[in-house]
Amino acid sequence: MSRGAHTRRLTCGLFAAAVTAVTVRALSQQPPGGHRRWTRTNFRDAEVDLLAGPAAAAGAAAATLPLAVRGRPGPLLLTVVTGSLGLYDDLAGQTHARGLGGHLRALRRGQVTTGLVKMVGLFGVAAVTVGAGRPRSAPVALAGVVADAALVSGTANLINLLDLRPGRALKAVTLLAVPVATLGRDSSAELAAGLVGTAAVLLPGDLGERRMVGDCGANTLGALAGWALADRLGRTGRTVALAVVVALTLASERVSFSAVIDRTPSLHAIDMWGRQPA
Repeated sequence: MSRGAHTRRLTCGLFAAAVTAVTVRALSQQPPGGHRRWTRTNFRDAEVDLLAGPAAAAGAAAATLPLAVRGRPGPLLLTVVTGSLGLYDDLAGQTHARGLGGHLRALRRGQVTTGLVKMVGLFGVAAVTVGAGRPRSAPVALAGVVADAALVSGTANLINLLDLRPGRALKAVTLLAVPVATLGRDSSAELAAGLVGTAAVLLPGDLGERRMVGDCGANTLGALAGWALADRLGRTGRTVALAVVVALTLASERVSFSAVIDRTPSLHAIDMWGRQPA
């Protein structure tokens, strides 16, 4: 890696971290609509706030700015739309429909859930952002756009499914982003470095059960992690990544991720790192 590339990645990570820190501090001092609007209970019925979500979106937007300046506005558009959809689901969403199956069952009953609106919107904006600049006439190219959009939106959904315990979603984003930040090309590597910086700032509050990233933060960071993977990996790598995302998403309909993590010593150790004891 050249010194210039290393400097750009470090600068992007620090800039995203700074924007995240300033945003979460400002929102904590004066939450829009008051504190109660942003307060939820976590898995042990402790009160936490959702302010980390908009802060994560702000940090992610900061990470996408260098790409937008260089003529690649797709990740910034992805951040804005995904963050908005996630925030909509956080503040206005119904909580009784869980997973893709739950939202489809609600649709069969004639109910369009906020979660389903978010999923459709995620796929749509992902298709627009990964399809920008690609040939539109060739069926193979179209199939590639659909597959990459599924990878981006599927990764966003998967990270959100992991956001059931303190720090879990942010740890997953970090584990995805660090290799890309280290080995990726300039665009994907800089974006991934920004995701690492954003997650690093938010992780202490999440682990300390003071706040959570919610749909807004988890979907936004997950979507950008998926975009970075789609941008970095070759066709085979993207196919493998999509297969893993689809398999895990389908598995989540039948098994509890938390139960599997608790039964697997290595995953449990990672999951418990930095968390308060049960």
